[in-house]
Amino acid sequence: MPQHLQGYIYLTLAMATVGSTVIASKIAGSGLPPFTATALRLAMALPFFVILMRMTASPWPRPSGRDGVLLLLQATSGSVLYTALLISGLTYTSAANAGVIIGTLPVVSAAIAIIILGERPRPAVLFAIALAAAGVFAVAFEPGAGETSSLIGNVLIFAAILCEGLFILLNKRLRVPIEPLAQSTLMTGLGLAVALVPSVLEMPWTASPTPSSFWAVVYYAIVPTVGGYLLWYAGLARVAGAEAALFTAMAPVSAVLLAFLVLGETVSLHQLIGIGAVLLAVISLGFAQAKAS
Repeated sequence: MPQHLQGYIYLTLAMATVGSTVIASKIAGSGLPPFTATALRLAMALPFFVILMRMTASPWPRPSGRDGVLLLLQATSGSVLYTALLISGLTYTSAANAGVIIGTLPVVSAAIAIIILGERPRPAVLFAIALAAAGVFAVAFEPGAGETSSLIGNVLIFAAILCEGLFILLNKRLRVPIEPLAQSTLMTGLGLAVALVPSVLEMPWTASPTPSSFWAVVYYAIVPTVGGYLLWYAGLARVAGAEAALFTAMAPVSAVLLAFLVLGETVSLHQLIGIGAVLLAVISLGFAQAKAS
């Protein structure tokens, strides 16, 4: 099989696991508090990353004080708040809605770079931002979804995306880049340390987790967190970065499809319109970035 075709398969599977985190979060939140589920996920994933570090003889990074603070902020936003907000939001809104909203991540990241980093927006990027916004509005304000609980859930999901966008922004501010495996291990370890504090405040010992919520966290820890990392970088090693960026469009598709197949949710016309707009936004952004590189 040609190398680039292998890469496409790996990237597709990686983004499918990202989409599946929506389903896992929905199930986990039905029996566990959000920060408790987050801490449990990170605690389960950390040993796998440490083993990978040992197996590959990867050196441990020695960040400066400034970079250390940035890494802590990254772990808080990307590893902890993203997961906790996603789980919290999914107690109020559907997994299909969440799938559409998480698909806006590449576009939201571009918008954050424009607003905070002062990057000069290209017309294609502005077009992608407008399309992604239209997709989110399609699911947030569809008839019957205007209930307060659903809107709160959609807002929490979008807040999770903003946290992940902040994670990407902070990564650009590191003075000394860190190898992906070492950074993933650091994010998992630091995130666990951060998540333990709010998880204790949730008094998890008083909770009654269902078997399905526990196994959903196990799945989240091993398949998307560790397996998704391995698949993504295996694919990235075989295709160009601009090509890989286009595969992020698979995440919302898999999330909506799994919401229908696993959770039995109905997919409305508004959700299909929303995911169509988000897919066009991600693809147009990918082509714009490929053209600029």
